[in-house]
Amino acid sequence: MHEAGTIGPSGPHAPSCTGRNLVVISGPSGAGKTTVARALADRLDLLVSTSATTRPPRRGEADGVDYYFLSPQEFQQRLAENRFVEWAEVFGHRYGTPIEELERARKSGRMLLLEIDVQGGIQIKKKFPEALAILLLPPDDRTLRERLSRRGTESPQDVEARFAKAQEEVRMAREAGCYDAEVVNDQLAKTINEVVSIILTRRKQA
Repeated sequence: MHEAGTIGPSGPHAPSCTGRNLVVISGPSGAGKTTVARALADRLDLLVSTSATTRPPRRGEADGVDYYFLSPQEFQQRLAENRFVEWAEVFGHRYGTPIEELERARKSGRMLLLEIDVQGGIQIKKKFPEALAILLLPPDDRTLRERLSRRGTESPQDVEARFAKAQEEVRMAREAGCYDAEVVNDQLAKTINEVVSIILTRRKQA
């Protein structure tokens, strides 16, 4: 279903980053990552990392805004050049964080928010142990199924596949033991406030 790769931090495109300015929001599909990440960016003036992907744009998505949309050949070329901090293949499409996003954050002097899946979050923490990694979770399996079904963009079979993948991601995250905090997204406003508090605490320690 998926495979993940790690790109060593060496070579001409190596990131000049200690990880103290990185905030990772990970979680399974249906956990509400995107909604929470957007709220965090507004509340805390975080710079949101834009991922690259080989999947085609969905309606309303813009290149360079929602994602950098690359052909499989372009993605592979950048992979060969060590130009991704992390990457993974999910449901037949590749996703990755370009190293240039770290440089963009460094120049801006702002914390960089990465909204990525669990595979990517684990890779980031292995390379940058000082990064703040937060695992966002749905309140229960029933709610997760409802959220996945509510989208209306996938068949019942696709929903079941995503539900199984979500359970696998949660297990993977907990087994890795590298996430600094877990937050259950049961009430959106409460969830956002909790994550804001975690990030502010990190800022004070920086």
